[in-house]
Amino acid sequence: MVLHPKAKVRVAGQDVTFCCKASGTPMPKKYYWYHNGTLLERKVHRYNSRLALKGLAPEQAGTYHCKASTEAGAIKSAPAQLTVLAQGQQSCKPEPEPSLVELPGECPHDATSSRYYNVGHCPSAPCAGSPADRSGCGGDVGRCCGVRRMELREIPCAGSLLPIKVVAECGCGPCAQPRILVQGRVTAADTGEPLRFGQIFLGGRKVGFTGYKGSFTIEVPPDTQRLVARFVDRQQRFVDTVKVLPFNRRGGAVYQEVKMLRKKEPVDLDGSRSNTIPLGEESGQEPVGELVLPAGAFLRPSGEVFNGTVKASVTFIDPRDMATASAASSDLSFTNTEGEIVPLRTYGMFAVDFREGESGAALQTGPVEVRMDAGQVWMPEHLQKMKLWSLNPETGLWEEEGVLRPVGVGRGKREERTFLVGNLEIRERRLFNLDVPEDRRCFVKVRAYSNEKFNPYEQLEGVVISLINLEPQPGYPANPRAWGRFDSVVTGPNGACLPAFCDGQRPDAYSAYVTATLGGEELEAVASSPKLNPNIIGVSQPYLGKLGYRRLDHDDPNLKKTAFQINVAKPDPNNVDETNGPIYPYRSLEECEKAPVSANHLRFYRVEVDKYEYNVVPFKESDLTSWTGDYLSWWPNPQEFRACFIKVQIEGPQEYMVRSRNVGGSHPRTRGQLYGLRDTRSVRDMLLENTSGACVEFKCSGMLFDQSLVDRTLVSIIPQGSCRRTAVNSLLRDYLSRHPPVAENNHTAAFTMLAPVDPLGHNYGIYTVTDQNPRLAKEIAIGRCFDGTSDGFSREMKAATGTAITFSCQERPAGRESFFQRLLTAPAEA
Repeated sequence: MVLHPKAKVRVAGQDVTFCCKASGTPMPKKYYWYHNGTLLERKVHRYNSRLALKGLAPEQAGTYHCKASTEAGAIKSAPAQLTVLAQGQQSCKPEPEPSLVELPGECPHDATSSRYYNVGHCPSAPCAGSPADRSGCGGDVGRCCGVRRMELREIPCAGSLLPIKVVAECGCGPCAQPRILVQGRVTAADTGEPLRFGQIFLGGRKVGFTGYKGSFTIEVPPDTQRLVARFVDRQQRFVDTVKVLPFNRRGGAVYQEVKMLRKKEPVDLDGSRSNTIPLGEESGQEPVGELVLPAGAFLRPSGEVFNGTVKASVTFIDPRDMATASAASSDLSFTNTEGEIVPLRTYGMFAVDFREGESGAALQTGPVEVRMDAGQVWMPEHLQKMKLWSLNPETGLWEEEGVLRPVGVGRGKREERTFLVGNLEIRERRLFNLDVPEDRRCFVKVRAYSNEKFNPYEQLEGVVISLINLEPQPGYPANPRAWGRFDSVVTGPNGACLPAFCDGQRPDAYSAYVTATLGGEELEAVASSPKLNPNIIGVSQPYLGKLGYRRLDHDDPNLKKTAFQINVAKPDPNNVDETNGPIYPYRSLEECEKAPVSANHLRFYRVEVDKYEYNVVPFKESDLTSWTGDYLSWWPNPQEFRACFIKVQIEGPQEYMVRSRNVGGSHPRTRGQLYGLRDTRSVRDMLLENTSGACVEFKCSGMLFDQSLVDRTLVSIIPQGSCRRTAVNSLLRDYLSRHPPVAENNHTAAFTMLAPVDPLGHNYGIYTVTDQNPRLAKEIAIGRCFDGTSDGFSREMKAATGTAITFSCQERPAGRESFFQRLLTAPAEA
């Protein structure tokens, strides 16, 4: 499906048009349209690939999708929501919805001493389209709900007034068009070496190369529902890898680590004789099956039989080895006869590469036999459904090659064993798969939070949640026998729903291993020991006990805290305790996606040690549509985000909070006005005694949102302790003196500068990274800052390397206020 219908909002009486388009061989010409799952009559609506509805009535609201079919198969589009408003009904209410931001610790704003303030926000919902929008197929931007007016308020805050902008009115305007990107790195699954200058294909089209360190950026084409990318090693050391990459439809970049499987070393075969190659060699276990190549099976592309020496490389991805899941291709899905994309459960994949011994020219094969050992299939019902599949590298979907049928095979002195046998011709370089369609399916609800308070308004969007389906050994849930499939979903404003195999009869028939990453950073799962706390895990008892929730470090505290495992126990519809999540039946996807935050769900959270951010103009970095154009916006450009950090070395007996205060410095519209505050606790350098370092974000200098004048941000760096400045990086000092105006630095307890416009680098103690995702820009800059280099990455603080300023701090005599405290209580005097 190359064009999917788009969501529309109309007023009753208006017209609407939906469009879809499929491609294939032969080219699809038959289209069917469905409303809420019911086929619409072609005679009544006279549709083809375009569905036009005239004079809409309220009952015509709901979901619409199309299906295209040929004799080769069928494919369904994604559903599109049609909202029909009554006459006079507003699709965008002028009153903003509540949205809370956390105030600085010294600023309780009401009698309850709450640190949260309602700044309001406008939901980015589509507005009613104009009647002039006839075609419905164009790339029109459309109209969406957004901020129409903001107002400035001031909050009394420890002797001064803290400015804050709040949404005063919402209204309809052009929809934001944020760029949607997938970034990441491609590395070898075994050694971690990068894929240097590998080719990247989307569909059959080459779109670029990986970088020297294996990095890549893919811009997601408009109207993409399923992003299928193929990574090819031009030196042919690795098996071509086809990945279905998750992305954030609301804009910004999602980070993905892609693993490639190294090709097996080739063995020499005699093409004139029959040959057998084992499939799977997980240590201490029998092969999963074997590939039987009869004499004369190898063919040149012309069809001529090749009987010489063959260099044969067969690489098998063995699901009994847990480490292979990250290197497996595709998302293990196929299209059924109804055109739905549905999941497979794998018993192993293999890639073949046959070449002539002397010339190295590629060879094909005539009919060969694939045998699978029936003793490796632990679920008896799968024996009747096992099939052989090959991967279409352009669609990322598996296509049926044939059925595997039971045959008894004598093994000489060994006992007779049953094999599942199928036939195959190898005509092109594809990945092959021993799989069964699995219809016992559910969805698992997962949410990600910015901290372990789990406040509903502090959920994170753009987090990649990954779920690997495991087949546990009976009685040993922590020691699975094999993995079966994997899926990744990006969290939206209401979390994520991940498909998973499940079972209603045996809760532990399938288990799931779940992780979460944001910009390459792993989020933490909720602890399961020393005892389960249902309120913190997010799932009530007794269902939690049935799920058997265990964090990875449940039995061994040395293991990571960044994953959990559950039994995917299908909910019993007759048990009220199991009808409120976190597992939902497969047909209840909409219920899962729209579930309130009070419903059961599983949780991850970001571990942020003593870090605080305050923006005068509120902005959720995980939701780029929340950006507002304002002179006081921390990020002036929603298309690219420039993160700036300064490295502070602190010599003292403990860690200290360090604040950056960022105000307008040279722009006439913002001079002296606050942009925002950042607080960061210094991190101990494990190699230096009584030394810690802090990487403190500041607002970069540059154009403001109107892109007409540069502002050099006036940045003050203030450690929150009894500290005095003892050194300033000489290169930074020289740079600032050569680029006036120079900020006054007459108080030794702080450092003030008009921030440099240039991205200076580690020699100056300044770290600058530009990216389409603000969180990713910050993560990369922090990694470089910790490392003290302009291209490295570290999570261990090297406090004396690449530093801008040094402070010496000591324990304060009792009763004496620090400069930071005086700044809060009596700012004019300080």
